[in-house]
Amino acid sequence: MKDAPPRARNPGLASKHFERIAMNGFGDKLNAYPHSMAWFRDRLYVGTTRSNLCLFKVSKIQKRLDRWPVQCPDYVYDQDMRAQIWAFDPAAATPGTPNSGWTLASQSPWIDADGEKLPRELGYRGMCVFQGESDDTEHLYTATYAPARGFGTRILRSADGESFDEIPMPEGFDKSIITLRLIVPHKGWLFTSPTGRAGGMPNVSGNAVIFGSRDPAKGKWEVINPPAFGDPGNIGVFEMVGCGEYLYAGTANIDGYQIWRTRLEGNPPFAWECVVERGAFRGKLNQGVASFTVHDGLVYAGSGIQHGGIDRANGVGPAGPELIRIHEDGFWDLIVGTERETPVGRKVPLSGYAPGFDNMFNGYFWQMESHDGWIYVGTFDWTVMVRYSEQERWPTPFRKMIERFGMEKLIKLRAGAELYRSRDGENWLPVTTQGFGNEFNYGIRTLQSTPHGLATGFVNPFGPKVGLDIDNKFRYVDNPNGGLEVWLGSHFEE
Repeated sequence: MKDAPPRARNPGLASKHFERIAMNGFGDKLNAYPHSMAWFRDRLYVGTTRSNLCLFKVSKIQKRLDRWPVQCPDYVYDQDMRAQIWAFDPAAATPGTPNSGWTLASQSPWIDADGEKLPRELGYRGMCVFQGESDDTEHLYTATYAPARGFGTRILRSADGESFDEIPMPEGFDKSIITLRLIVPHKGWLFTSPTGRAGGMPNVSGNAVIFGSRDPAKGKWEVINPPAFGDPGNIGVFEMVGCGEYLYAGTANIDGYQIWRTRLEGNPPFAWECVVERGAFRGKLNQGVASFTVHDGLVYAGSGIQHGGIDRANGVGPAGPELIRIHEDGFWDLIVGTERETPVGRKVPLSGYAPGFDNMFNGYFWQMESHDGWIYVGTFDWTVMVRYSEQERWPTPFRKMIERFGMEKLIKLRAGAELYRSRDGENWLPVTTQGFGNEFNYGIRTLQSTPHGLATGFVNPFGPKVGLDIDNKFRYVDNPNGGLEVWLGSHFEE
């Protein structure tokens, strides 16, 4: 086993390669998540989700925070919660001037829900470019996140990036399904799967079903997998990716994720094979597949535990994520993770890194992308949330670590999402280990290869006002570093 590389903690590590092109949520700090991203018609499109920490506050998800991180209204919809889609034109941007070159391409309409005006969409959670059988050209397809009292999730379609129309949903979708995470093209098909339900379950649909269509504009959807792949423990399909002849699907499962694949031959439901089971034999600590990408013809899968690496409802975590690599013959390598014996042989992390790239605060590997000969992995890092957590519940070793460093010093030294890159998938270099210098950039939710570089979307829900201890008093103050950010990376020199 290789010696673990030293952890570099330098916010300016790659500043000469990356430029911030959007900040403060495009000038509106309620834009918290760059939840989706696609390159379409020579522009970068970004779909937002609004005021996520205020949505989280009123959700039924178990949480243990002494103080709420951001100031929220008494009623979350007293804010403008309409999701937005922004378009970036590199030719119109002024170098060194964040938010230049961007235009608001679309915004969620209002709906009437039992007499109350609500946004039709709170967020746009998935995005891809696809041409179906009845499409005369490529279209931008977008998956939505709807309010619980709305009309349920939808898929939108646009030919020009400005006008977005609803397409028919698969039979069996009802308005309790409020969100789609996936909208994935492969081999002439478009695939999706329900992600979450109303009632505090934005990431658990309870229905591990995959719908596929060659002509989604006409609503011609078919179920392409057996129910839950024959295992009721599969509570959802959280990620999919196409590689070569295969479509890969990663499930969420309390006993450890599964990864299935199919050649899409014959008629649906297709024949599937399981290539990874029981969370790559790590079990519950690899609860779900959080990210997929293809690099040099191989599939990479990053794991995670829902709710940032600590699933309180099921008593799982905290634990760092792992990264594995799947070969065409079904054999898989452990790249980042815990060395262990498995039924398919001893697995040693080929990178030398323990879970989370040796960082216990990395809750999951949230997004991956192959760009310009490199594979990139972006993390969710919950260090900044220590400031708001219930200190009396801290485990003794964790409390001692905080006391040794000091909470604010720890946040200054470590907070912010991490981005790593590798040529061969085994030797990794840090690009940033502190959210490019912004402690509130606590997750990388989107990565998109473009002709102009790698677009990197940072989740930052800490605005407009953030809670801080000032003069020994907790108060909410304007946050100049709040709101989502987008960075564009230039080509790296060898």
